[in-house]
Amino acid sequence: MTSDSPACGVYIQASHRMGAVNGRGPNTASMETHMNGETSYEGSVKSGKDGGVFLNGATVDPVEGFIRQAMEVILDEAVRKATDVNEKVCEWRSPEQLKELLDLELKDEGESESKILQRCREAIRYSVKTSHPRFFNQLFAGLEPYSTVASFIIESIKTSLYTYEVAPVFTLMENAVLRKMIETIGWEEGGDGIFNPGGSMSNMYAMNLARYRYCPDWKEVGLYSAPRLVVFTSQESHYSISKAAALMGLGTKNVYMVPSDQRGKMIPSALEERIQLAKREGAVPFMVNATAGTTVFGAFDPIEEIASVCEKHNLWLHVDACWGGAALMSKKHKHLLKGIHRVHSVSWNPHKMLMASLQCSAFLVRDKTSLLQRCHSARASYLFQQDKFYDVSYDTGDKSVQCSRKPDAFKLWLMWKALGSRELEQRVDRALAMARYLTQEIKKRDGFQLLMEPEFANMCFWYIPPSLRKLPEGPELWTKLHAVAPVIKERMMKTGSMMIGYQTHGDKPNFFRMVVISPQVSRQDLDFVLEEIHHLGQDL
Repeated sequence: MTSDSPACGVYIQASHRMGAVNGRGPNTASMETHMNGETSYEGSVKSGKDGGVFLNGATVDPVEGFIRQAMEVILDEAVRKATDVNEKVCEWRSPEQLKELLDLELKDEGESESKILQRCREAIRYSVKTSHPRFFNQLFAGLEPYSTVASFIIESIKTSLYTYEVAPVFTLMENAVLRKMIETIGWEEGGDGIFNPGGSMSNMYAMNLARYRYCPDWKEVGLYSAPRLVVFTSQESHYSISKAAALMGLGTKNVYMVPSDQRGKMIPSALEERIQLAKREGAVPFMVNATAGTTVFGAFDPIEEIASVCEKHNLWLHVDACWGGAALMSKKHKHLLKGIHRVHSVSWNPHKMLMASLQCSAFLVRDKTSLLQRCHSARASYLFQQDKFYDVSYDTGDKSVQCSRKPDAFKLWLMWKALGSRELEQRVDRALAMARYLTQEIKKRDGFQLLMEPEFANMCFWYIPPSLRKLPEGPELWTKLHAVAPVIKERMMKTGSMMIGYQTHGDKPNFFRMVVISPQVSRQDLDFVLEEIHHLGQDL
């Protein structure tokens, strides 16, 4: 097949192969016909066809040559150029412009391989390069080579992690990674866990497990005539807690928001007050969600004190450590999660600060009674037969609410094997050291003002243009300052120079939230950020 031949033109090759298999050429009369001239099913099968569909040959060509060419495109465009500081972070186009550029319509006939390769280049070109050294927009960034290779292998093997028989290697790897993460948390008696498609799903697992522990019968009988269950979480927590309550039928109004202090940490005494309030209202508290590394400020709730409150009231304590869990890898910073060994469950996303490829999210539970299995199992007879020829305890799929599930743990396993715990620790320490450097630079420069001293790798700050610097603090300044960050963000996106998020919070005007993660980021890149913000906004 030439590079300009249709990608679906494998039927010619397939018919040729079938001719060789059947001992006759593709044009040999091999069909048996009835008296009325219709082709018999038996004759069709003997000829290697059924209703015009080939049966004896592969209908999908492996097209190894195409894959090799595509990998060259990926290496050149998505690896080399995307990580080159001299290239753009993005080539911004409006939705309507992008629709025209990409030719999104799907048609009856396939396109040539050369055209498909061009489609690949276009997809990469107009995507945001999150591996670029000047991408600081999310809680993930950078290119991690070992987990990237693991991702390629996962897609090539194309298996699903529900039974040992279909995914033996990845099943054992997931178990090994979960054991190591449980050890890192400090659960000396062990535990259980599962990898999920994102931290939101992991937080939902926690809520479902907490409810199941409170009343296992509800798995079968449902919430009919059940008491009003309530969950407690801080006002700075991730929105997935409210989404989980909605999804599970608890209702978002039964998520009690606990006040946080000025640094974004849950106030334990306020938690106690909310629990007492819920009980006076006739509700039944069953779970508290604490956060280790909030999305905006990077704040860590005081787990030790919260755990004491939960133990007093016999409540399930879950810690959303999707962002801050990486600090457990660092001797210098693990104190941020002091008391985490006392909690019931933890969400942890290695695809964030540890830089595993998306997605890589673990839910871990301090339980050795198969609570995950009992809560979620459906005992599908076509998958989880109990009379298999091997140890069926390795069939972990019934612990999941999913059926098909990617072996995401392999991304972390391969990266951990390559780097070791010490290098992962250095990755965390370096990110936080870079955050401290940027914090000091912000303090030195005119027109930049921190909202607060960062506790983790989240730096929240305002840029105040020269025209606003003499205004006294008050409504006029806040109103005008509120409009600054959106304009600068628009300009940086359209120039493609860098990418940083902004937002408001409470009554505060829009501010920048910058997150430092990638070890590819240099001090020069951080200096550039401040210089570029000034360059893009000094005329406002």
